[in-house]
Amino acid sequence: MKNVLLIIGGGIAAFKSLLLVRELKKRGIGVRVILTQGGSQFVTPLSLQVLSEQTVLSDLWDLTAESEMGHIELSRSADLIVVAPATANMIAKAAHGLASGLASTTLLATDKRVMFAPAMNVRMYESEATQANIAILQERGAIIVGPDAGAMACGEYGDGRMTEPDPLADAVEAALRGETTLDGWRDPKPLAGRRAVVTAGPTREPIDPVRYLSNHSSGRQGYAIAQALSDLGAEVELITGPTALPLPLTTTNTEVETALEMQAAVANALPADIFVSVAAVADWRPAEAHAKKSAKPKDGPAPLALVENPDILHSVCISEERPALVIGFAAETHDVAERARAKRLRKGCDWIVANDVTGDVMGGTENEMLIVTDTQETRLPRQSKRAAARRLAREIAAHFEARS
Repeated sequence: MKNVLLIIGGGIAAFKSLLLVRELKKRGIGVRVILTQGGSQFVTPLSLQVLSEQTVLSDLWDLTAESEMGHIELSRSADLIVVAPATANMIAKAAHGLASGLASTTLLATDKRVMFAPAMNVRMYESEATQANIAILQERGAIIVGPDAGAMACGEYGDGRMTEPDPLADAVEAALRGETTLDGWRDPKPLAGRRAVVTAGPTREPIDPVRYLSNHSSGRQGYAIAQALSDLGAEVELITGPTALPLPLTTTNTEVETALEMQAAVANALPADIFVSVAAVADWRPAEAHAKKSAKPKDGPAPLALVENPDILHSVCISEERPALVIGFAAETHDVAERARAKRLRKGCDWIVANDVTGDVMGGTENEMLIVTDTQETRLPRQSKRAAARRLAREIAAHFEARS
């Protein structure tokens, strides 16, 4: 098991570190915590001890710990040190080699890689001093993750928000796998030069201007896969039905409503090297969409005539512009593996990614996947949809690397 030493600085973003500890533990990563005096103003040692299942450390002058030179042992026992939130003060101390407490002394003594997740007021972050200190840390091999732009506790808006726990945990995993270079970017980018098309979200099939047929798909898994493929260097076009999610910033995005619109957008997006059909496309649509809202019949519900929607995945599989790798998704409630195998053969795609959607999978933040190919089946544990997407993206990259 990989182990992380988490140093929590004194900022309001310290509350996110509680969620980070929980997320890392869910991913099988051990966590030990140093809580600074400032950090203890926002989160408690007891909360961190319960989540990490480890004694929380804070005092350089703890006679029991320091009798064994605890700050030296701490600095070298973990596989990675993560400072989150990394305040302007903590960044300055690390850049200039100050050792005024357990956290800064540990950073000075370490021979392991250090990841900083900056969190501070936008003016403090943009100041020449902070930017110079960050540059010093990067030159020495530190990984800088974030910050993100957004509204801050002080009421201002801009760069300075600490990266959210889930993507920060992704960055930690990447660093532990050795997939992160000194400037914080994953390297190499094995999908560089390849083009991917990903569909996501539900479709809405109108009955009239007010009503429609749809499903519970949130789009989270498809958006996460599009981002994960982009992170590995692919040029990605995301074709999405209606969702409440912000569109990814590193992909080309096409928004559609209906299955027919999605089919046309996919056809326009080809050719591509990779097609991942994550969208939950409605199987049926009303035979007629009324131009005006239909009145409620007095003598009971009116019959709703339906016609079948196009099979977008199968149409891509038989297309003259069929991508080199076509991946479908199977949302099942029972006999998941058997139905996934049958669907892969019926559709003619290379892989099927099956998931049991009973419970909160379609609208939730976690997923459990079964990847079915013509030669093997790989079951992924229940994890965040971001983590599942990154794993699938690595499987895709490995597929192309094996054939290069």
